[in-house]
Amino acid sequence: MFTSEIGVVEEWLSEFKTLPETSLPNYATNLKDKSSLVSSLYKVIQEPQSELLEPVCHQLFEFYRSGEEQLLRFTLQFLPELMWCYLALSASRDVHSSGCIEALLLGVYNLEIVDKHGHSKVLSFTIPSLSKPSVYHEPSSIGSMALTESALSQHGLSKVVYSGPHPQREMLTAQNRFEVLTFLLLCYNAALTYMPSVSLQSLCQICSRICVCGYPRQHVRKYRGVSSRIPISSGFMVQMLTGVYFAIYNGEWDLAQKALDDIIYRAQLELYPEPLLVANAIKASLPHGAMKSSKEGTRCIQVEITPTSSRISRNAVTSMSIRGHRWKRHEQPESSCAAAAEAGVLVIPEISVTHVSGERTGNGEKGRALGDIDAQHMQGVQETATDPRSESRGLPELRRQKSVRKMMEDGMSTAGRVQF
Repeated sequence: MFTSEIGVVEEWLSEFKTLPETSLPNYATNLKDKSSLVSSLYKVIQEPQSELLEPVCHQLFEFYRSGEEQLLRFTLQFLPELMWCYLALSASRDVHSSGCIEALLLGVYNLEIVDKHGHSKVLSFTIPSLSKPSVYHEPSSIGSMALTESALSQHGLSKVVYSGPHPQREMLTAQNRFEVLTFLLLCYNAALTYMPSVSLQSLCQICSRICVCGYPRQHVRKYRGVSSRIPISSGFMVQMLTGVYFAIYNGEWDLAQKALDDIIYRAQLELYPEPLLVANAIKASLPHGAMKSSKEGTRCIQVEITPTSSRISRNAVTSMSIRGHRWKRHEQPESSCAAAAEAGVLVIPEISVTHVSGERTGNGEKGRALGDIDAQHMQGVQETATDPRSESRGLPELRRQKSVRKMMEDGMSTAGRVQF
């Protein structure tokens, strides 16, 4: 480290000790803009033999337990680098140099597993259903889903996965090491949107180093330092993939792509099914070209959303469709009569003979009465019109029907002259 960098770190250590509690929020807000301080702290962490490492770890822990959100995120950005330093020192059997880093990791873990009142936290996660739309997919784009009886019985039900309560740890051992580190990386991933670019770069680099150290690919990557293999768990690799997936779409395309390939390489060697499934799914969904994403501004995972389809199917049975169906049924006799008239077939309209006596209407019309003879004539005409043999009788039969119809009209007009 240069003398100027050491001076920046020492000034930062002394400034916080003399800081009054009332000015803590303003100090936390201005702290994230000090890029020279952040780079100097990374160099301190990367040098385990540095005398500044222990006071730096102590102050980072004080930041984390202060309760100020900005100070908590400031400590979280160094978490990937702290994990790598601890794993590298553990692989080299250098227990004394990793003592302060181990204490910081344990302190952050024990603070995160409890709430403000000291009770154990239970984290929950609801597994999304493919039958409901989200920012990642539309149900219509993955084919039709049959509405079966079993699907109806499970409608509205959702599967919830719980994590915790987690036990408190006083020291890191080979048995609980990755249980603690996996939970810490989960906490880091929960604040990914607030992490600066330098932290995302550190995450991608340590993912590659952890996965290839001690394997032939280490010579391809030209990583120096640790040459022994670092044990790793399946759950820890899944959490690494979460951060790498975010980094791909937020300005770290090259480093994140390299880290993704190294994670797949290690998962294939270890035969871990969960990391292989997640990593191959991420790789299959990546675009062909590099993402040109801004490193500043709002950070998010970019996805292509299909156009929202109509929520109501066109074939769905609604009140409007039922009304339309009834109207069609009512309009069928009229359309059939019009079609028959165009075909040249004489159709006698149906006449009701139930109200024989007639009624006086409001507009002064006089009722008409039909006699038994007229009713018999009408019945005979209807039977003639509906008789299938009438189609073969030709033009004489058509003339006879016209004459009968004329006689009926003369009889009706005669009956209409009678007033009641």
